[in-house]
Amino acid sequence: MSTPISAAATAYGDAARLLQDSAGGGITSGVEGAGKSDFSSMLAESVQGVVDSGNRADQISMDMVNGNGNVVDVVTAIAETELAVETMVTVRDRVISAYEEIMRMPI
Repeated sequence: MSTPISAAATAYGDAARLLQDSAGGGITSGVEGAGKSDFSSMLAESVQGVVDSGNRADQISMDMVNGNGNVVDVVTAIAETELAVETMVTVRDRVISAYEEIMRMPI
């Protein structure tokens, strides 16, 4: 059984909304006492880390193009970004798999 495309699009839209709310400080966990260590904050920080890694790789690559960079630094930055993206994709796949498994559970 596969997840309908509309459900996946809705999930991505919800995640984007959560990230946007997190940037504005508007996220509440709904669990008393969870504080700043809730899942949505952790997810937002992780996604921001991937974005920052990509931006750093872009900047180092541009420095290399302008003649101010080192090839080793460029390769290292790109490899770090690739690893971060692969990790986020793996986490996303696991979350979707868990969601599908929960939806198959009898009530």
